[in-house]
Amino acid sequence: MYNIQHDTKDLVSHGVPACAGCGLELVMRKTMDVLGEKTIVVIPPGCSALFSGFGDETALKIPGFQGNLENSAALAAGIRAGLNVKGDKETTVLAFAGDGGTVDIGLQALSGVMERKDRVLYICYDNEAYMNTGIQGSSSTPLFASTTTTPTGKKTNRKDLLQIAIAHEIPYCASASIHNPRDFQKKVKKAKETNGPSLIHIQAPCPTGWRYEPSKTIEIAKLSVETGLWVLYEYEEGKITINYKPKQLKPIEEYLKLQGRFKRMTPEEIGQLQEETTNRYERYIKKLEGMSL
Repeated sequence: MYNIQHDTKDLVSHGVPACAGCGLELVMRKTMDVLGEKTIVVIPPGCSALFSGFGDETALKIPGFQGNLENSAALAAGIRAGLNVKGDKETTVLAFAGDGGTVDIGLQALSGVMERKDRVLYICYDNEAYMNTGIQGSSSTPLFASTTTTPTGKKTNRKDLLQIAIAHEIPYCASASIHNPRDFQKKVKKAKETNGPSLIHIQAPCPTGWRYEPSKTIEIAKLSVETGLWVLYEYEEGKITINYKPKQLKPIEEYLKLQGRFKRMTPEEIGQLQEETTNRYERYIKKLEGMSL
């Protein structure tokens, strides 16, 4: 049912100057494999600006432009309105932004799109900080993670973007992980076919900001799911589907020890985060199962 065609792979140029091991580049390539040529993309300043480029240079062979950090969703809504006037129902309008441009400064515009039920596909690639401007903490930065603005570790938990979206009662939203590209692409296809706003929140590990060996990107993404830090599920017309539940959660330390951003954590803090993660995961799964009834 969800056969993914790969004849559009050349829509993203080769040799994009992303960091070695960058999760974002994989997200963009897998996204364009699904969406194809009939796509218009809005990209804000940030790491993904590597794809929109500048001047007459771009890494994407589809129409699009780079807007401001706070208004990707609003710009996408305007493009959608123009296509609607022309009777174009085939072209996908994609807003492609990081966590800073989504859960922080861009949340107001995204909320407007979801409230109006504009037919826009919004993908948030989440590398858990403002990576392009110096690795500052965002409201998607996890508890105890060190950034340039939280050098001793962030003291609060992250925002829950999908629950915010579900509160708007949009037709479709989902979480995803780059360690499972097939699951991600199935969700992109569903989002593309949604008659209304759709949102995909995908974790995109960052070797530079998370301070780990670039070859560990997929391993770290998988560990995030296996430890219960990142839950894979989707919301479709009011129904929740949990896509994966580990038989037994792996110890949180397996995830933390691979990343320099957690190196300042004390044994007590690791124990606290383990307890917090386990309890939150169990509560979250129970909540999602309740919502699926």
